[in-house]
Amino acid sequence: MSRLRTPAPVRAARRRAPGARTPVALAVPALLAVAFLLLPLVGVLGRTSWGALGTHLTSPGVLEALRLSLLVSCWALGLSLLLGVPLAWLLARVDFPGKVLVRSLVLLPMVLPPTVGGVALLLGFGRRGLLGPWLEDTFGIVLPFHTSGAVVAATFVAMPFLVISLEGTLAGLRPRYEETAASLGASPVRVFRTVTLPMVAPGLAAGAALTWARALGEFGATITFAGNLPGTTQTLPLQVYLLLQDSPEAATSVSLLLLAIAMAVLVCLRGRWMGGPAERSGGAGRSGVARFRRSAGGAADGAEDGAAGLVPAPLDPAAGHCEAPVPDPSPQERWPLDAEVTGFTELTLRADPGTTVAVVGPNGAGKTTLLRALLGLTPRARAALRLGETDVTALPPHRRGVAWVPQDGALFPHLSALANTAYGLRAQGVPRAQARRAAQQWLDRLGVGTLAHRRPAQLSGGQAQRVALARALAARPRLLLLDEPLAALDQTTRAHVRHTLRGHLAGFGGVCLIVTHDPVEAVSLADRVLVLDGGRALQDAPPAEVARHPRSPWVARMLGRNAWPGIASGDGLALTGGGHAVAADPLPDGAQALAVIAPEAVSVHVEKPAGSPRNVWAGTVREITAAGSRLRVLVTSPEAPDLVAEITPAAALELGLADGTAVWTSVKATEVTLVTI
Repeated sequence: MSRLRTPAPVRAARRRAPGARTPVALAVPALLAVAFLLLPLVGVLGRTSWGALGTHLTSPGVLEALRLSLLVSCWALGLSLLLGVPLAWLLARVDFPGKVLVRSLVLLPMVLPPTVGGVALLLGFGRRGLLGPWLEDTFGIVLPFHTSGAVVAATFVAMPFLVISLEGTLAGLRPRYEETAASLGASPVRVFRTVTLPMVAPGLAAGAALTWARALGEFGATITFAGNLPGTTQTLPLQVYLLLQDSPEAATSVSLLLLAIAMAVLVCLRGRWMGGPAERSGGAGRSGVARFRRSAGGAADGAEDGAAGLVPAPLDPAAGHCEAPVPDPSPQERWPLDAEVTGFTELTLRADPGTTVAVVGPNGAGKTTLLRALLGLTPRARAALRLGETDVTALPPHRRGVAWVPQDGALFPHLSALANTAYGLRAQGVPRAQARRAAQQWLDRLGVGTLAHRRPAQLSGGQAQRVALARALAARPRLLLLDEPLAALDQTTRAHVRHTLRGHLAGFGGVCLIVTHDPVEAVSLADRVLVLDGGRALQDAPPAEVARHPRSPWVARMLGRNAWPGIASGDGLALTGGGHAVAADPLPDGAQALAVIAPEAVSVHVEKPAGSPRNVWAGTVREITAAGSRLRVLVTSPEAPDLVAEITPAAALELGLADGTAVWTSVKATEVTLVTI
């Protein structure tokens, strides 16, 4: 696939605004700083005896020190990976008491003088230190003046580079990827191995390279803690220190070798690895994921499949046993829903198998919190959840059988569409070939089967959303949670996917909750509409009932209707915003209610109307928008809240409507519906 490249002059123009000049007061100190850093390096290059360089670097002492340096630095890197990766994950993902102190301890070796670090290691692991006598008496291990001591010293000063680099990468990786993997049935260990690590590979590689380079160049802590014994603890930096006294030219040559290694590490890190997690560019994820593909060599799919299918299911540390596959709900299995949600969102939700519930409400109403509570993913709310005869309240997310499609789909960028769709089945122990066949069938049903081998970066937003939907459906859940699953689709595609989804839900043995802002989705897909506001349920009724008698102004507006809150008084409603609306069927005085008026029931006049309308208000046109073949006219008035009227373009032309036109609006009392709230 070809990509257009931005010309260099254009890129330069973007970096520097037209006419911008670098202030001299900043340029001069900056150039001095560059010279200050560059001059020592030039000194090494200038004083190197190039003719004797080969002789110096191949001397027995230098070769032995090089061998030992490589051995020590590689062991230090291995220990740093073993200990530092879990520590970085803990700092990035878990809030616990003393977290600031732990992070300070990680940073301490980076700012501590290396010799002080060596003294601290002696007092901790030396023969007279806190742990040294026990190590010697129990295991016969003596760290000082031994190669293992050099490894410990190098690990102490180098591991912080790995932890800090990886923690930053993990912090930039949205937890939604890991949460989605858990909802598909993957245990925490599997999620970490197949999702987290592949997605933070660039940051991990960068941290590992810096850690290795720092361990290779360690001097102060090594000489203080492990000594300077040739063949045992004398690494290249210590060799340079000794050569400076007897052979400065040889010391310069070895220094050049270390300088070249350091520069090679920095060159390898430049651009290729120093970016962040592959997901950084979001849904399209093109630049970040493309960078990941280059670095991973395109082998991520095979790696995930191998990890998922060629070894036994990993142990679940939380449960202490092998991961149990989620049962496959065949057409004969039925999974009614019984949930009691407490916390920010408080409600009781019960639904029979095969029921689809549309969850609607304004932003901040608690819709997503409800879904996350059912998944067991949020401390803001807790759900006592029963699916069929199984109480899953105490189960971790990956063992609940609850599949989730978040708003952005959260496709794993290192996997193809096919591997993404098969992920849930593989996590449940389904053989690879069988899982891929089922995944391909779901992709075909949703119209993206030909894109099975594309990565998320190569999919449009609508295509990615359909793959995410196929992934959730293929996982065979007991409860299906969809957070605005069709929001990214165009109208034609949305209708097709809606039809496919409706066909699947018709035979689904569980319950489906769909968060949506689209009234068409709510009416066409849902058997019930649950209206939330402030974490509380305002209405739970069939779509037709909600459409006729919305008990929330937000829902009424979502359905395209005018909704005015107020208190029943006399023949109508005393409006909260001022004014009075007359209704044909008034409520008892004092009742809180909504006056619901359909836009097509509002008449617009240029002069005050005479005749039967009992609701007449003077106002001003503030906005005219197209709604299909009709126009929606927003009229503001000092006598009533804002009112939307729906008229034909011919009527608007005849009335001469435009922004700022003074008009009169009228509504018959029979067109005003009062709904108690």
